[in-house]
Amino acid sequence: MSPIDLKEIVATKPRPRQINIETVEALFALPFSDLMHRAQTIHRENFAPNEVQLSTLLSIKTGGCPEDCGYCPQSARYNAGVDNQAMLSVDEVVAAAKTAKANGATRFCMGAAWRGPKQKDLDPVLDMVKAVRDLGLETCATLGLLKEGQAEQLKNAGLDYYNHNLDTTPEFYNEVITTREYQDRLDTLDRVRDSGMHVCCGGIVGMGETRRQRAGLIAQLANLNPPPESVPINNLVQVEGTPLHGTEPLDPFEFVRTIAVARILMPKSYVRLSAGRQELGEGIQALCFLAGANSIFYGDKLLTTDNPEAEADRALMARLDLYPKQTANEVTTSNNLRHGTSSS
Repeated sequence: MSPIDLKEIVATKPRPRQINIETVEALFALPFSDLMHRAQTIHRENFAPNEVQLSTLLSIKTGGCPEDCGYCPQSARYNAGVDNQAMLSVDEVVAAAKTAKANGATRFCMGAAWRGPKQKDLDPVLDMVKAVRDLGLETCATLGLLKEGQAEQLKNAGLDYYNHNLDTTPEFYNEVITTREYQDRLDTLDRVRDSGMHVCCGGIVGMGETRRQRAGLIAQLANLNPPPESVPINNLVQVEGTPLHGTEPLDPFEFVRTIAVARILMPKSYVRLSAGRQELGEGIQALCFLAGANSIFYGDKLLTTDNPEAEADRALMARLDLYPKQTANEVTTSNNLRHGTSSS
């Protein structure tokens, strides 16, 4: 694939054509060093090369989900050691958000184990969003499928991002989930986009899919119009008691290739290292940053599975000469201090 072809593929909206799976497979098949060079080049054209956006994810409602997602320990269908818990209070969420901000996070994500929120569930979440936004953090939520009007309520409360992952390619989807359709996910993404919120949408690799199916996931994400502003790529965390426990792990270098291809085909999106970072180890994480990953979930828990602790993340970033992205407010304050002015 020539550089000219690549520029056409990653052209911004309106796209000259849909990206097909064969094109994505061709990128996956590039020699590793060539793929990394191409991804890093595109990354530098669109982002500060050593800046990483830090997000913290809190489970505000854990367990008891009626869905049958084969990777998820929060499903009520599986005996995976996750109990059904009541929703956290607004005060508990605010306390967690303050800790996240003190540790350097700029975005605070709230996740709930629902098929989708009922209005009685959504009302306290709206209060959480407002309270977290008042702390100066970007806000994100992942609450499942949204009904008509719910995205607008979240937007009006101050929600910046809504996360709803495609998980995998349509051809592999029914091997993982049967209780909701792929189109259900696309419909929710349309509601989020139509409300004016930013879209956070990615998937999970290492669930037993083929490389072609991984390519299909990246093609689906890149063909969303426009592509998601934030693209979390998860490496399957195998939890005993879930159907996908015992799946052959994905080769770590294949995970790095997935990050690189996502960066090339979604050049202006934040590509986030999400679940499964702990299993990857520091060397592979470093390669992922080189491949164009520029966001991480930051903290000791990622919903119900372990995540590298904040202190370990800070140490790794320091060793790699990476620095955290500032919020808009922090940038303004820094500029004012530099120029001797005040924003008050």
